[in-house]
Order: sequence, then C-alpha cells, then structure tokens
Amino acid sequence: MAAEKWNDDGMDSGGVAIDNMPLPPAADIPEFKLFGRWSSYDAQVSDMSLQDYISVKEKYAKYLTHSADRYAHKRFRKAQCPIVEPLMMHRRNNGKKLMAVRIVKHAFEIIHLLTVENPLQVLVTAIINSGPRKDSTRIGRAGTVRRQAVDVSTLRRINQAIWLLCTGAREAAFRNIKIIAECVADELIYAAKGSSNSYAIKKNDELERVAKSNR
Repeated sequence: MAAEKWNDDGMDSGGVAIDNMPLPPAADIPEFKLFGRWSSYDAQVSDMSLQDYISVKEKYAKYLTHSADRYAHKRFRKAQCPIVEPLMMHRRNNGKKLMAVRIVKHAFEIIHLLTVENPLQVLVTAIINSGPRKDSTRIGRAGTVRRQAVDVSTLRRINQAIWLLCTGAREAAFRNIKIIAECVADELIYAAKGSSNSYAIKKNDELERVAKSNR
C-alpha cells in the first residue's frame, strides 16, 4: 500500500486540507478494560479522602496489571500507580511477575463468579475497609519508651491495606488445599463485606484498638 503524499501547502494528494480533516468521534476510541473484561468506569471510591490516591479510573485504566512505570523516581508518584498493580508487585510475593499477573486474573474471575460484581469495585471496597485510620508509634528513647496514638496518612493507609490483604491471602494458602487465587478472592470478598473472616479486617481492628488505648 503506497504511502500518502503531502504537498508544501498542507494538502494531501486528493486536495483535502490537513487541518480540515475530520477527527474520529470519541465513541470510536476503545475503552481499556482490565484483562479485556473488567471496566474501570464502574468502580466508585466511596471514601472521599481516598479518591485522589486510589488510581482506578480514566487515564489509570490498563489492560494488564503491569505498567512498567518509574513510580519510585519521584516522591508521592506511586500514588498514580494503578491500584491493581501494587496487589501483584514484588516485596509481597516471590518476584515472578507473570505468575503474579495470572494469580490476580484468576482471583478476579473467581470474585466475579461468586459475587456477580465488578472485581475492581470489590478490590476498591476491600482497600477502603482494610486501611487503618489510627495507629500507634513509639515515643521516647530506650528505657522511657511509650506508645502514642497517631493518625495514618492517606497513602500509608492504602499501602497498609494492600499489605494486609496480600499477607492474609498468602498465609491462608500455606498448607491449604486451596490455590493462591482462591485465597486472594476469599480475602478480597470478606474484606469488602467487612467480615471478621478477613485477616486484613481483624488486623485493622486490632491496630485501631491498640491506638485507642494509647491516646
């Protein structure tokens, strides 16, 4: 197929001006769906304080859970990381990226079969419910150490929630007949419902209870 030729006046070979060429309508632009199935436009962040930090809609929509961006290059840039990606990143699993992507994909399929909901919405709700709002820190030097209740920042609250969800799924899969994808799906579903069967919900309640006693 021959390449189109343009003259010096900004006209193509058919005499149509470049500036006057019609643009494709917005409806023709394909929507990015996670794994080709799950739409990010259906996911709603009910917590107003987390809306700027849970990156799930519009430009953060991805087909795969691996964007290969440098989120640690600048401070707070990791807040722009798509929310599904930290769920399967390193430091929480054995480092095999393709295996982690496959586990998340299978877990989302199981969530859809069990709840008939968008798995992205289940994940967002689970993160909102699992993130502790209060925590305690050590104040003083050795010998005169006491614990003081503090507020948890928004970004740490999200990171802590994801860490608790992954830790609970990994511990549930250890010496269990269930595969890791089933354990991830169960953990997310229980956390989204606020059930005490979730490891993340139990640890969240424990952290907030300790913080309340150290006011």
